Amino acid sequence: MKLKNLISVFFMVIVFLFSIDVKAQTKIKIQMVMGKKSPEYVMLTQFAENVFDLTGGKVQFEVIPKDSKTETKGLLEKINKGEVGAGFAWTHYWSSYHPATMLFGSPTAGAGLGLDNISWISWFLYGGGRQLYDQLWSEMGMNIKGLMLQPAGPEALGWFKEPIENMDDFRDYTYRAPPGIPGQAYLDIDVDAVTMGGSDILQALEDGTIDAAEWCCPISDSIFGFQKVLKHYYLQGLHQNIVNTDLYINGDLWKSISPQHQKAIEIAADAALMHSIAWRMYENGKALKDLTDNHGVKLHDTPSDYFKEYMEASANLYKKFNESNAFFKKVFDSMEVFAQSTVPFWAQAQSSNAKIGAAYASSLEK
Repeated sequence: MKLKNLISVFFMVIVFLFSIDVKAQTKIKIQMVMGKKSPEYVMLTQFAENVFDLTGGKVQFEVIPKDSKTETKGLLEKINKGEVGAGFAWTHYWSSYHPATMLFGSPTAGAGLGLDNISWISWFLYGGGRQLYDQLWSEMGMNIKGLMLQPAGPEALGWFKEPIENMDDFRDYTYRAPPGIPGQAYLDIDVDAVTMGGSDILQALEDGTIDAAEWCCPISDSIFGFQKVLKHYYLQGLHQNIVNTDLYINGDLWKSISPQHQKAIEIAADAALMHSIAWRMYENGKALKDLTDNHGVKLHDTPSDYFKEYMEASANLYKKFNESNAFFKKVFDSMEVFAQSTVPFWAQAQSSNAKIGAAYASSLEK
């Protein structure tokens, strides 16, 4: 009887431990605002797989790509209320909630401080950016845990029907621009800029509603098919030389995850920053070569007067928000302190790399 009792107790303990293990599993659906063909879907799926592995399968993210029923507007409110567990979008999409989202998601013209996507990540990880990003959600009144995941820049100036030699040529076009500060800066220099979703751009080009457009970069632009309508492509742009996408998890749901698994998710998120840069560099290079070799796309240098005009317009907008919003100024001041010590070094260090790369690219054209 004693042996039978011991065996019974043993199996009861095993069943109990198994039930705890099952109960400890957390499954979270992530609603994206991008489709299944997007680079963002590829990278977010990799992030989800890394979290699964790091937590031994205890935290499972299910990535839900955008479909015809997905509504971007209202997504953040649904996550805040717990109606949706998690979401994924471009940070700057929420600029109507708070202008400081632009400094995290799309600091136009490098925030006027000479930042690029690499130096921005340095600020975010080591210059105080992450702590301010965590504060952003309370400033917005949102019960949300945000995780920065995917830097997507630098973005191209975009596509044009004919070559542009100067800003006067640019102003002859109706141009799809990003929302928020980037688009406003174009309006401020008298560009006929309009905003629309990425899936609407090709149709607008085909029916003549617009005759120039930007979206992202070679891989994303080619997926949308802009090369079918326009053949003149300009890579150097300032409106989103930095642009980021992030993950939003309901705050109560986040708190229900164990500290150990929270840390694993944060480690996977930090790793995703470099994974995204590396993946996009490789895929954008292949996509650009395909566009120029197989689709008749001509690559041009952006007119020099663009940089002066757009930088000035961006600086004026930053000044306006610094004067009107205390938290925006707090974030901007942090970036400025970082830039004053870091950008001079990084700009000098990168200049030689740019020259080496340009020399090699030129040799391929011979």
